[in-house]
Amino acid sequence: MKVKGEIALVTGAARRVGRMLALALGRMGVHVAVHYAHAHDAAQATVDELQRLGVRAMAFQADLTRPEAAPRLLDDVERHLGTPRILVNSAAVFEPGTVRETTLENWETHMALNLRAPFLLLQAFARKVGAGPGKVVNITDWRALYPGRRYLAYTVSKAGLVTLTQMAALELAPGIQVNALALGAVLPPPGKDAAYLDRLVQRTPGRRAIREEELASALRFLLENDAVTGEVLFLDAGAHLVHG
Repeated sequence: MKVKGEIALVTGAARRVGRMLALALGRMGVHVAVHYAHAHDAAQATVDELQRLGVRAMAFQADLTRPEAAPRLLDDVERHLGTPRILVNSAAVFEPGTVRETTLENWETHMALNLRAPFLLLQAFARKVGAGPGKVVNITDWRALYPGRRYLAYTVSKAGLVTLTQMAALELAPGIQVNALALGAVLPPPGKDAAYLDRLVQRTPGRRAIREEELASALRFLLENDAVTGEVLFLDAGAHLVHG
């Protein structure tokens, strides 16, 4: 699919990886709906930067932990920007919890935002796009396929997102391709600095974090190659090889 001039919805696009993905799309000439939950000022800053790239962009607020918010968000984007043919499910929560310690609240929060919201958005997106063309990229984690310790609800939710990706790819073919990016370390966790990130990535074969331009390149590949669907592309400097 030629993406230039198309419209994309990126969830969680106000900050961090979601913002990187939104800006990557803008540099491809894609008009971007910038979703945010609470970070209005950060979302508007992303919009401003996208507009400086010469594309149309608007911020859209939605609490995606609420089931009714997903289809409403797609309706709002269509009303103000046009029908999106690209959906990037990036919004997520990432909190620790072991099998013994994970609370019901922790579990339900992760499932609501990391798994249910992408499903409902994908479902609403498929209805709008119909026979296509359309592209969905779900942002997951290498832990989804190589689980470890401490992040139970997060890992299970992201594993579910991988299965959703594969099943949707089967059911929505040939007009809509659905793929996933399984990311490793891109930025320091909230509250941590670059030195912490550098120590973290020394345990991976690549011994470095993922660069913004590499994230953009992987996204472009999944959007422009119509022969790829149901794929989980690892972008983690080999973290899954040593932590799995």
